[in-house]
Amino acid sequence: MTVQGWFQVVLALMVLLVVAGTVIGVRVLGQTSEATDQVADRLQPAQTEAYRLQSALVNQETGLRGYAIATDRQFLEPYAQGQKDEARAAARIRELIGDRPELVADLEAVQRAGADWRRTYAEPLMTSVTPGQPRSVDAATAERGKKVFDDLRGVWATQNKDLAAAVADGKDHMKHVRTVRSLALAGMVTVFLLAGLVLTLLVQMLVARPLRSLRESSRRVAQGDFEHEIHGQGPADLVALAEDVEDMRQKIVAELDASHGQQDVLARQAADLDAQAVELRRSNAELEQFAYVASHDLQEPLRKVASFCQLLEKRYGDKLDDRGRQYIDFAVDGAKRMQVLINDLLTFSRVGRLNDTRVGVDLDQALSKALTNLDTAVTESGARVERPERLPEVTGDPTLLTMLLQNLVGNAVKFRHPERPPLIRVTCERDPETPDAWRLSVADNGIGIPEEFAEKVFVIFQRLHGRDAYGGTGIGLALCKKIVEHHGGRIWIDTAHTGGTRLCFTLPSGAETSDSPGTAGGTDSRTDEKALT
Repeated sequence: MTVQGWFQVVLALMVLLVVAGTVIGVRVLGQTSEATDQVADRLQPAQTEAYRLQSALVNQETGLRGYAIATDRQFLEPYAQGQKDEARAAARIRELIGDRPELVADLEAVQRAGADWRRTYAEPLMTSVTPGQPRSVDAATAERGKKVFDDLRGVWATQNKDLAAAVADGKDHMKHVRTVRSLALAGMVTVFLLAGLVLTLLVQMLVARPLRSLRESSRRVAQGDFEHEIHGQGPADLVALAEDVEDMRQKIVAELDASHGQQDVLARQAADLDAQAVELRRSNAELEQFAYVASHDLQEPLRKVASFCQLLEKRYGDKLDDRGRQYIDFAVDGAKRMQVLINDLLTFSRVGRLNDTRVGVDLDQALSKALTNLDTAVTESGARVERPERLPEVTGDPTLLTMLLQNLVGNAVKFRHPERPPLIRVTCERDPETPDAWRLSVADNGIGIPEEFAEKVFVIFQRLHGRDAYGGTGIGLALCKKIVEHHGGRIWIDTAHTGGTRLCFTLPSGAETSDSPGTAGGTDSRTDEKALT
């Protein structure tokens, strides 16, 4: 049997005991109540009514005697009232003890004796008396009346004795029933206590002890004694639980054995990782050295090449033909482009590597600084820049964010349409895909970017036009992408925008401004005064 089965058996036994005890208790209490009712509600009231009956007969005798002496009919009123009281008391006694034949026989004997007294003595005496004519009752008549009434007294004395005996028997029976009730209740309490004790021992032996053994065994395993075997005992479900725990222990032991075998592998891998970390630190140190060399030592020969080529052109320009001067121009231009390329590569490699500044950045100030740096190009191109009335504050590197905006606005100026002046719109709004981020965009009316090149332009050194048409190294948008991703955002080209290019990017929110930023155009935007020509 399972634990649930044992508890169901225990519950069934308890219910059976309760039902049996209830039946016995109800029966005993019913007998007690019946005995009490028999004495208190029937025999004792019947005894009282018997006294009333006898008192009614006495009243009749008294009234008759007074009438016989005074010959006044008003003395018959006790006689008449006594008959009524006698009839009423007899009816009440019959109602109370109608199920007791011996007591009913006494009542009938009293009634017969009373009737005989009235027939043989009272009524003849009343007939012989003439109202208003006093007379004396002779001694013989008085003696005969006394004898008849004494016989009546003897009959009701027998009734009183029998009623008293019935009351005494009833009280004895009631006392006996109460004794039986007390013994039955005490026995029921004893049985309940013994049953509770037996059931407690049964549960202790069949359920609690196996559970305690299973708990102790499981605790030993949990404390590290994985070789301790767990054996089940007791109910079926506890045995099944012990078997499951034993299976789990065996699996743990097997996995521990396997893990011991993997520890050596992990140790070797950790050693390899440590070695790779050391190698990575060495490689980073070499990269730092290379960056230093690239920024100083490599650029110095380029400057010398450019300077001496210019000196050659200046000193011997009149002795060179056009092809010679063209070769010198090519050398100078190549050296300068190499310097620009080295500087751009250094800038690209340093994003997020040399420092990781995280401060509150006011994008209004960053955009203003970027436009100040581009002031010459904007003025020469006749570009107009529309910006929001207010830009939010974000957390990041102010230098990198200024560089980001400067590159995007600079590209819009560089790749302008030849037939119209540049119009650049900067917008800002909450990112609908990421509520805790801002979405900014830089849109222009330039030559645009074909949709098939929307991803290619963010790859380093990828160019869509030749150097003769548009200058640059092809690093600008790759640098923008690296800056945005370094700040936890993303950047893309809005291919749905027509009539130019629209670059969008997101930046996580920093310190919030009191008002949401506006968008370019309408009343929420303003035109940068320095950008007007």
